[in-house]
Amino acid sequence: MFTEVSCAATAAAELLGVNQARISSIEAGRYAVSTERVRAFARGYDCADESLIQALCTMTGGRTRGWWDEYRDHLPVALVNLAELEHHAVEVRVCLVIHIPALLQTTDHARALFREVAPPLLPYEVEHRPSHRIKRQGVLHGDHALRYTALIHEAALRMRFGGGDIARAQLQHLMDMGERDNITTRVIPFGSGFPGTGQSIDYLSGHVPQLDTVQLDTHHGCEFLDAQSQLTKYRSVLDRMETAALTPVASRDFIHRLARQL
Repeated sequence: MFTEVSCAATAAAELLGVNQARISSIEAGRYAVSTERVRAFARGYDCADESLIQALCTMTGGRTRGWWDEYRDHLPVALVNLAELEHHAVEVRVCLVIHIPALLQTTDHARALFREVAPPLLPYEVEHRPSHRIKRQGVLHGDHALRYTALIHEAALRMRFGGGDIARAQLQHLMDMGERDNITTRVIPFGSGFPGTGQSIDYLSGHVPQLDTVQLDTHHGCEFLDAQSQLTKYRSVLDRMETAALTPVASRDFIHRLARQL
């Protein structure tokens, strides 16, 4: 596997007329890619899909680094890459069974979650991770706010990370965010069954279908999938989960009743 990756990097370096170290820096996100280089890659690999090329060009920042880059030395690279994916996505659909979606968490809720991580995080990590998570939520605001659909199982709503006050504030925050035009929050109650395996799913839609990505949470970190068969499968799973979910209005009422019980 290492040899294959090394050969691919060498070939890419030859196409661009740069050294392999530069390619490795680009792949690791330490060096921004210009529009001209994107098009040079496309020519080198005989890619004639102009819609894909243009979408990739739109995602380039020249030599400008994204806010997430400041976390590259402090967080796992997968978390940094996830923030970049969300920044460039046009729509995100998520489904969670045990946790509240990251982009809809309060700071106190997020900090309580990170205190439960095994093995325990160091004190500075417990601060960096909530900070990074809250900055990710910026994609839900502004003139180009992300379209976001959250399917949340009743089990996640009943978890009391951080205690009753934090849990109550988190449920209220969910209701408030669900009022935004770009956000749809739907609850899957216990009585509806569950068409999936219980795994957390994030489906990030790009500007063109070729850039769609599925992110799965695992005990060893984030896992990213982009094969067409995998994307088709998880779109189907999310569609079935939406069928099992309450309407947005009924979901808000459901969350409100739970919050009153705390």
